[in-house]
Amino acid sequence: MKRPAPKRLYLIPVLSKALDILELLQNERGPISLEAIYQRSNISKTTIYRILKTFVHRGYVVQSEDGLYRLIARPKKARFGFGSQSAEMPFSQAVTESLKAAASAAGVDLIVLDNRYDASTALNNADEFVRKRVDLVIEFQIDQRVAPVLAHKIDNAGLPLIAVDIPHPHSTFFGVDNYLVGFEAGEYLAQHAKKAWGGKVCWIVGLDIEEAGPLVHSRITGAFEGVRSILSGLGDSNFVRMDGRGIRNKSYQLVLDFLRRNAQDRGILIAAATDTSALGAVQAVQELKMERHVAIVGQDCIPEALEEMRVSGSPLIASVSHEAQSYGPRLIQLGLALLAGQRVSPYNYVEHRLIAQLRGN
Repeated sequence: MKRPAPKRLYLIPVLSKALDILELLQNERGPISLEAIYQRSNISKTTIYRILKTFVHRGYVVQSEDGLYRLIARPKKARFGFGSQSAEMPFSQAVTESLKAAASAAGVDLIVLDNRYDASTALNNADEFVRKRVDLVIEFQIDQRVAPVLAHKIDNAGLPLIAVDIPHPHSTFFGVDNYLVGFEAGEYLAQHAKKAWGGKVCWIVGLDIEEAGPLVHSRITGAFEGVRSILSGLGDSNFVRMDGRGIRNKSYQLVLDFLRRNAQDRGILIAAATDTSALGAVQAVQELKMERHVAIVGQDCIPEALEEMRVSGSPLIASVSHEAQSYGPRLIQLGLALLAGQRVSPYNYVEHRLIAQLRGN
């Protein structure tokens, strides 16, 4: 008689090990060391360490200052609300995707609402977060004029608030060091001018975002100071600010009109507050065939800007990466720390780096 084949066990080995460790911790009356867990199990120390760190990260286990581990009551799953800047802005999209991935990895429920680059929408979304009873709000909206109103709504509901890139009252700031990234962009523009044009510059144009407020304005302030630090002899009349709003079409029209008014001038440096704005400037320069006489540096390193920088003779010579992929993990970590009552810095800056292809025009 043919014997029946044994049933296949559909087991996940590392999950079984994690449950073994969890059960071991449940049976302990006090804290226990990694070494003690190792001695009582058939699991490697490396695997035990990684499992314990995962439990700590997800809030099932706490580690004391002396390195001992203790099981705590299963926590309520945290629920964060994220007001994204705009689903149509590449940098905002990258931040949103980074945050979604980090929230999933950390076991945090994330509700994402699109602010659509619009102040009224951002205020309505803040009301929606309060109605949905989230535990914490992460706000990425551009208009500093409504920041106090929005922040009051969140604070009045007793919710912690993290403000991304644009400071809000009653909030913890997270974002780039605007002055520093601007300064490095300005330095690079000036270095390009020295190499390509012998340092002869007629205009330094800053494509700003007026509604974003003083902190974001410091990107252009920093860019102007970065240029001044290398090119001496420039007067205030050589520096021009324009409100490109960080939008491509608006920046395109502003730069097109400016270049037409100054068609005979050579040596024009443009510092843009965003790559989207910088790409609008590129379009205007190319339309007027002034690539040899204009150099542009943007901010954010969005994919389209990086592609443009690979084009031979493009006026877009560099962009400062704000490392969008790092936003999600750090925002989730910061949010969980705030919910746990830990002390956090009021200003939390991301890393940045300038990516460039220096070419003589």
